[in-house]
Amino acid sequence: MKLGVLTAALGALSLDRIAAWAPGAGYRALEVAAWPEGSEHIHQAAHLAVARFGAADAARVTELLDRNGLSISAVAYCDNNLHHDPAERDRVHRHLRACIDAATALGVPRVTTFVGRDPTRPVADSLRLAEKCLPPLVRYAAERGVRLLAENCPMEGWHPDGYPGNLAYSPELWDWMAELGLGLTYDPSHLPWLGIDPVEALEHALRAGIVGHVQAKDIQIDERARTRYGVFGKTVGRTSATDVGWWRYRVPGRGQLDWNRIVDLLYAAGYTGDIAVEHEDPVWGGTVEKTLRGMEIAAQTLRPLIVAE
Repeated sequence: MKLGVLTAALGALSLDRIAAWAPGAGYRALEVAAWPEGSEHIHQAAHLAVARFGAADAARVTELLDRNGLSISAVAYCDNNLHHDPAERDRVHRHLRACIDAATALGVPRVTTFVGRDPTRPVADSLRLAEKCLPPLVRYAAERGVRLLAENCPMEGWHPDGYPGNLAYSPELWDWMAELGLGLTYDPSHLPWLGIDPVEALEHALRAGIVGHVQAKDIQIDERARTRYGVFGKTVGRTSATDVGWWRYRVPGRGQLDWNRIVDLLYAAGYTGDIAVEHEDPVWGGTVEKTLRGMEIAAQTLRPLIVAE
């Protein structure tokens, strides 16, 4: 098991600069963000130009990683695979297949994505759509030696009223995903605010053999504020999808998750993948310098728990 970092929050830096920084901060692996070039969201970086990724690109990236003592734990492209616009949905699928091709060229065995949802229609319709269009993507990956994984982020910001926009947010849906051939990218930070015990949920996922990758992000919950706003969060005066008023994401070590228990469960189950820190902490964010410092805090928290490198 290696401690890694998801590069998505470092879109202002090149992959070369991230690779040079990571070992000194305590990281041994990168989950490399591969959104389409030109993506403007802060957490949608394009550190692999997968649309035109060839043998020379694979050789350059491999040499960069080898030079810095790093590996790639996964290629990450988390977008809405069930988008309500068929043309946009097709674009997402084409880019996801390009990510799979790039992973194959690099010898990376995992690609992380979302399931998604059509927020204009009932959930049942999205389930049926997923059962139609996701298995071909799973097969495309499997034929190339890649496991396609879905992260359990609710993506409430994709829904106009803040309801889950990614149908991968609960253990019930993980079992459904597994029937479609998808594995799980487990991120415990998304579970407590949904009322799901992250440890019990991880135990279930490990028993089911569906955990293919792990992301490390923490959460801070204000239960008194939840009493005011309710589980769906702030309504009047809400400024963004994440302005819920009673919880926020933090870097590991600044929230309330029991990382010792989580990592121990992974070891006990024989998990052989990596753990990639995902940075969405508003306290340690806003600038590249603060974001890097937040990632260093996360590494200081988790490094003592990673004993098998």
